[in-house]
Amino acid sequence: MTVFTRLPSSALRLTGADRLDFVQGQMTNNLKAAPTPGMVPACFLNHKGQIEFFAHIYKREQDIYLHLAEGQAPALAARLRKYIIFDAVEVQDVTDQLASLHVWSEAVPGWDAAGGAVQTFELGGGSVLAGQIDRTGMPGLDLHYLRRHEATLLAALNTDENSHAELPFADLEAARVRAGISDVTQDGWTGLLPQEVGLDSAMSYRKGCYVGQEIMARLEARGNTRYHLAQLSGEALPAHTDILLGGKLVGRTGSSVGDLALARLRKDVPPDAMLEVGGVMARLETPAVSAG
Repeated sequence: MTVFTRLPSSALRLTGADRLDFVQGQMTNNLKAAPTPGMVPACFLNHKGQIEFFAHIYKREQDIYLHLAEGQAPALAARLRKYIIFDAVEVQDVTDQLASLHVWSEAVPGWDAAGGAVQTFELGGGSVLAGQIDRTGMPGLDLHYLRRHEATLLAALNTDENSHAELPFADLEAARVRAGISDVTQDGWTGLLPQEVGLDSAMSYRKGCYVGQEIMARLEARGNTRYHLAQLSGEALPAHTDILLGGKLVGRTGSSVGDLALARLRKDVPPDAMLEVGGVMARLETPAVSAG
């Protein structure tokens, strides 16, 4: 059975001859080094090196597609347009046209398991852009498609050999937290440094200049940050709550699911420390993994 979850998301499309050079100078990862088609996770930082946006950025022959969290596209589009001077690039918000879902496996008709990490194929009477992304601790696929094709796409997933079941976004979030995978929007990491919240996979230190790059270079030279992404365990841990150790602020939780929460936590917290999160006692479970 194919299990999928619709993703609350927004999207931008960049076209024009200078699109790749332009977006390369805005983002933290190296899109130029990706194959075509290809995809990289990346952040858009402010001049202090703090996260403003996180996106999965797809490079295709005719355009660049940015898959963002719900409601993020208008603000990122406004930011990008501020930096367009003589560049031949157009930024288009395509949220109303495109939708996305995550399949919790790679069991999708048309997906070539021996092919690349990004593929385009026909499904349900329309073209689908598929990207290999781990959102649950297991390999899965993000499918991006025209909203008008959604009914036929879902029908195409549900073949005799391959039935499907839809799980709510809350279930996907629970699996993400248990897998220790960071999410900027859901965890509330906006305004923080990428390295503090497990976003090393969204960084390239060899790609050249971008907004916030000077701060990232200093962090690389210093070799570490004071905080890291961690998992806390405890009964009914609250989300988005300050973490105290002996009355001292040492971090803050992101999303939580019952007995587990992701956290931005000081690295000098002892592994056996008992922490207080909104009146609930918690302990450090294990350092969490980086974002997918």
